[in-house]
Amino acid sequence: MRIDLHTHSTASDGTDTPAELVRAAAAAGLDVVALTDHDTTRGHAEALAALPEGLTLVTGAELSCRTDGVGVHMLAYLFDPDEPELARERELVRDDRVPRARAIVGKLQELGVPITWERVAVIAGDGSVGRPHIAQALVELGVVPDVSGAFTPEWLSDGGRAYVEKHELDPFKAIRLIKAAGGVAVFAHPGAAKRGLTVPDSVIADLAAYGLDGIETDHMDHDEPTRARLRGLASELGLLTTGSSDYHGSRKTCRLGDFTTDPEIYGEITRRATGAFPVMGTGGRR
Repeated sequence: MRIDLHTHSTASDGTDTPAELVRAAAAAGLDVVALTDHDTTRGHAEALAALPEGLTLVTGAELSCRTDGVGVHMLAYLFDPDEPELARERELVRDDRVPRARAIVGKLQELGVPITWERVAVIAGDGSVGRPHIAQALVELGVVPDVSGAFTPEWLSDGGRAYVEKHELDPFKAIRLIKAAGGVAVFAHPGAAKRGLTVPDSVIADLAAYGLDGIETDHMDHDEPTRARLRGLASELGLLTTGSSDYHGSRKTCRLGDFTTDPEIYGEITRRATGAFPVMGTGGRR
């Protein structure tokens, strides 16, 4: 089985619609794909409706969190999307995205970048506007060579010249809410130092003691020594380890299935979940 548990669609900051994403996942030879858009479940219905025969969809979201000034991304799998407290927190984060993005554009303009809010809004389309859309505008203007090049202290990384804070969950609260909604919590790319500050291992240990289920070890932003260190830490803390592409369509260079999750780990995730269950595509057959 080939299992990719971290992808994004146009419901947040990917370039594939949810329907295009699941079709691409099947074409890439995946057996299981998780749709984990930022702070939203808006793409789930379209993905489920278009699910190709033989492909299983895991519904989820990537929740924006922060602790001690460090950004943390929490993957929530198979939770009940209608659980009111978690739904309310996702809405608060989404509602803050437009004012925050406008403020970032304003800072860039003050720095002499000829960026416009109108162009960023067009790039974002119906998705949840965020820094990757602004980064794409910077690429178009020739300010940076690619989207990753915008996530530096010079521009958009945490604490960067154009960075603006937004409403974000405390990761401990996020774990509590995910669990209350019957979901499974996995810390996304915890060692991605190229993105900015990362939390120390002691914080991961505290999160594990609070109920964190796992950490994403195999990811494009982790080099092999980081992956090995995280696997060792997960073993010490009794955490599950996952591998995922963090696919964003054409916005990033990673491809579906570049990194995958062990089937036994996937089985344990599905066993722990009670809020929702994986759905296998039937190709339109009932």
